[in-house]
Amino acid sequence: MKIILASSSSYRKKLLSRILNDFECVSPAIDETPQTNEAPSELAMRLSIQKAESIARKYPDAWVIGSDQVALFDGKVLGKPGTLEIAKQQLFSFSDKKVEFITGVSLIHLNSQFQEYHSDITEVHFKKLSTEKVTQYLAIDTPYDCAGSFKVESFGICLFNSVETKDPTALEGLPLIALTNLFENAGIDLLSLSRSTI
Repeated sequence: MKIILASSSSYRKKLLSRILNDFECVSPAIDETPQTNEAPSELAMRLSIQKAESIARKYPDAWVIGSDQVALFDGKVLGKPGTLEIAKQQLFSFSDKKVEFITGVSLIHLNSQFQEYHSDITEVHFKKLSTEKVTQYLAIDTPYDCAGSFKVESFGICLFNSVETKDPTALEGLPLIALTNLFENAGIDLLSLSRSTI
């Protein structure tokens, strides 16, 4: 059975390797620009599905996983900072406040016409952040390719008061609980599959 992660993200690849021993990563070529008046939840869903669909059309007999994450602060979608200065601005603005993350995941198999989607919402509550703490953190993790300017799997957790979520892997970019449920809905037991590839 062929399984493909429609992503070039090293973070998502590492997450998926926790529950799958044999899969491929193929980068999807889609336009990720938000559409006019598109709600954040709709954006996460559309991009998750489009990523999977773009790869599924090339590999119709493969099980293709697509995922996307949208970060929200004060009702606005956050982009990846890209630079030190923007990362500083983002983190300072989060001080003693909440940032919401919508993480979507889709599973598509074209030949059997299976397609399902799920999303998780995670709330990250930040500590009161000092200039010293933000500067120290950014020097350690350099999270300029991460929406929200932090890496939860690393020292980013030093910035939080709490995290509210149903799935601890959702904040990292790929909700594994939801994904295992999608596979089960398709009649695939990942535990059995993993045992057969060990």
